This record gives sequence, C-alpha cells and structure tokens, in this order.
Amino acid sequence: MNDAHLHMVVNHFPIIGIILGFGILVTGLFLKNNSVKNTAYCLFIVGAIFAAVSMATGEGAEEIAEKLPGVTDQIIETHEEMAEKLAIVLYALGFVSLIGLFLNFKKHSKAVFVSYIAVIIAVVCIFLGKQTGTTGGEIRHTEIRENTTFQNNVISVENETKTDDD
Repeated sequence: MNDAHLHMVVNHFPIIGIILGFGILVTGLFLKNNSVKNTAYCLFIVGAIFAAVSMATGEGAEEIAEKLPGVTDQIIETHEEMAEKLAIVLYALGFVSLIGLFLNFKKHSKAVFVSYIAVIIAVVCIFLGKQTGTTGGEIRHTEIRENTTFQNNVISVENETKTDDD
C-alpha cells in the first residue's frame, strides 16, 4: 500500500466523522445526555487523529498524483490548502472534545458551555470538510470539476457510440 492508497483510505473518516459527531452532539444536547455527548466527542477526537494521518500521507499522495494525466499542480495545491485549514480546525475540535470529556466526567458546570463551543467548531469543520472533499475529489474525478461541460459531452458521445456498436 503506497501513500496515495493510504491517504484515500483514511481521508474520508474526518469528514464523515464530523457530520456524524455533529448530529450525535446536537442529540446529546437536546436530550441532556452526557453519554451521548461523550460519544460525539470521541468521534471528533478520532476524526482529528485521522486528519493527522491524512496530512501525513498527503505529500506522498501528491508525489504520485502529480504524475497522473489530467492532474495539475493547481488542483493539488487548492486541495492541500483546504486540507490544512480543515486539519487545524479539526485539531481544535479534538482538543475541545478532550476538554468536554474531562468536564463531563467531572460533572463540571462549564461542560454544557464547552458542548456549544464544540457545536460551533463542528459547523465550521463541516463546511471546510465539504470544501476539502470536493477539492480532493476533483483531483481524479474530472466530472465534478467546474469546467467539465465539454469533457462530459465528449464522454457522453463516446459512451453512446460504444453502446450503439455493441
């Protein structure tokens, strides 16, 4: 397994984990249930760890991807910049989640306040995660790039020709 493969394996969890964790955290706040909130915190912490692994494998994946046809330095650079922003915010969310876990276990009065801070940071993470996922997908999935109208028509015509001949 090379860095590109490992990067592709681990890079989905931070984005999916944020979304799941956000839903679980909001549910925990609504139900006033610390166990549910702690579950969300754990997802956020694991998401931050996976983000670190994604960042660690990103350079190796870049070295492989930049040699592929249709992949430009600009596409990779855009993704890299978004991933760095997401990672920083995810690390902050992981840290706040550790504090939230600690305060919940201690039954501290500030635990609910920390939960609301985590919700706000998670919303930012969801936005950045969407952007990072899209820019990462654009590296190899040319069909989601903004300038693919012509390419899609060519692909569409080629597929119709192949089915007519078969």
